[in-house]
Amino acid sequence: MIATRFSVALHILLLIARDAAGDSTSARLAWSIGTNPVVVRRIAGQLSRAGLIAVQRGPGGASLARPATQITLRDVWRAIHPEKEKLLGVHKKTNAECPVGSQVPDLLRRRFDQAEVALLTDFGSTTLAELTHGLRVERDTATAAAG
Repeated sequence: MIATRFSVALHILLLIARDAAGDSTSARLAWSIGTNPVVVRRIAGQLSRAGLIAVQRGPGGASLARPATQITLRDVWRAIHPEKEKLLGVHKKTNAECPVGSQVPDLLRRRFDQAEVALLTDFGSTTLAELTHGLRVERDTATAAAG
């Protein structure tokens, strides 16, 4: 099901991509995200197991395991949401005797699966490098507007 784990994972990756080596500690990441370092370590563990980041205990922090141009949003999504976990759930306890209730789960499952394929296809065409670039553009725009 949709949760904030994906956006937190992307926030972690954006910070790691931007920070100098050793600066991406769980405490620093948690400060930026506005959460507890335990949450950061749990999600960072998922990113590490997926081969997206390398984590060193202590002051070493985290680093990208491959270039940002080679990490897609789909990679991140799958690191956080395994294949077996559906994006949208369907209620299952419908009344089989009802002409609508008996058909709704299968009908919705097919449609939701189509939507998930479209979303993951889009995510597969967007890289972490593009998001990092977007951050720079937003910062430069805000700086120009303020100055």
